[in-house]
Amino acid sequence: MRTSADIVVLGGGLGGCMAALAVAKSGLKVILTEETDWIGGQLTSQAVPPDEHQWIESFGCTSTYREFRERVRLYYKENYPLREDPFHNERLNPGNGWVSRLCHEPKVALRVIEDMLAPYMSNGRITIYLGCRLVKAETDGDFVKSVTVLRDGTGLHQTLSAAYFLDATECGDLLPLAGIEYVTGAEARSETGEPHAPDVADPLDIQSITHVFALDYAEGQDCTIDKPEQYEFWCSFVPSFSRHALLSWFIPDVNGVDQMREIVFMPDGVESMPLWTYRRIIDASLYAPGFYESDVTLVNWSQNDYFLGPVYEVPEEERLKHLKGARQLSLSLVYWLQTEAPRPDGGKGYPGIRLRKDILGTEDGLAKHPYIRESRRIKAVHTVTENDVSREIRGDLGIRKYEDSVGVGSYHLDLHPTTRTNRMCYIPSYPYEIPLGALLPIRVKNVLPACKNIGTTQIANGCYRLQPTEWNIGESAGYLAAYAVIHGITPHEVRGEPHHLNSFLELLDREGIQTHWPDEVLG
Repeated sequence: MRTSADIVVLGGGLGGCMAALAVAKSGLKVILTEETDWIGGQLTSQAVPPDEHQWIESFGCTSTYREFRERVRLYYKENYPLREDPFHNERLNPGNGWVSRLCHEPKVALRVIEDMLAPYMSNGRITIYLGCRLVKAETDGDFVKSVTVLRDGTGLHQTLSAAYFLDATECGDLLPLAGIEYVTGAEARSETGEPHAPDVADPLDIQSITHVFALDYAEGQDCTIDKPEQYEFWCSFVPSFSRHALLSWFIPDVNGVDQMREIVFMPDGVESMPLWTYRRIIDASLYAPGFYESDVTLVNWSQNDYFLGPVYEVPEEERLKHLKGARQLSLSLVYWLQTEAPRPDGGKGYPGIRLRKDILGTEDGLAKHPYIRESRRIKAVHTVTENDVSREIRGDLGIRKYEDSVGVGSYHLDLHPTTRTNRMCYIPSYPYEIPLGALLPIRVKNVLPACKNIGTTQIANGCYRLQPTEWNIGESAGYLAAYAVIHGITPHEVRGEPHHLNSFLELLDREGIQTHWPDEVLG
């Protein structure tokens, strides 16, 4: 079966959804494919509440991202029995999790994103194919001519043709299939000039993944799951960077290298930031008395970061082994919490801990897709490095500004344990801009990255991978592809010809995409 559109977007995560929306708003037709049965990526199928910067309520994101946040809050106010004070709170945080100013259920994010795309699905500009995995790409020189996806459960292959292809897959799956130049894992310090890069490059030293799950607490009940197959391994596993088992109350201290710190699980009146409230998505106290049996929290902790091997750039058998290992680690963490986790009263285990399978729409209670922090990354016309973002390195120079900036973001350079060396870092940074050059492959003319696969180093990826930034990257990439189609030029020519660059940046401004930080923001 062969289908065509003006633009094909591969991957229905945040970047992919916003790329498709931008294309449709530009008056073109777009096909969006997604591997799972939920669009929305990090916020839905991967179950990761947004990590956001301190200015997010006022500026520092696209207008559509701000619209998304407003719609989430409105959804709770219109459909949930909130108490009076939270109902009237303009900055309602449904879960009161301390990772974000807006912790919410994945299903609510799914509903809101679907609603944002719905008008353009109705008029035929957006077509979404769920349960599709990319398996093939046809190329001709510096151009991709078509891609083929396998429809899940049917064995049917569908070939998609377009003028432009946007790779918004979680692992940059189009890049190897189309022969597009890319990098993975750790670059060498001699190559990037980054102080925190290793001496020797290692393409397989890739950041850990996490299989998130949802919990509530049924006081007085025994909700213990069956003992996971790999539990004995995981309950005794001690990572290279610790003297403590991975399944313990000790986690890496972001403020010190090779240091661990003990953390409290449940609120105890003393510890202000316990793990239970870290990514809490339902704070039962905000709703009518008795409406919720307990809070609901999402578990994306250091304890279920999986770093025993990568899930791409390896043989299929090894990829499946590590995907299973990540699931087993998360299930083992659940079982440990229920049976062996030390309690403040000297006892062990919280049998009332309950997997909320309904929250994530799965049979085993784990998210539909693992959280992928680090993708294959294009070799780009411009590559962002630690030196462009690090507060220590830039010093009085402050925020690096780009004449071709297509967006903004802010987050620390956060590298989770890697698969070969277990390297990690947490580097204070300045707010950053997204240069258009980082969206342009060095050779191929009609493919654009639309999520975490832009031209960054592994270390710079530590901040450019966050939800508001991925959203912005996808949206800007969608407008860029549409602009190229409408004007009959390539994205490289958009950047290379001043009148087109100015025209494109004016378009982004009209569409509510902030491309520079205000002068008063020093970070």
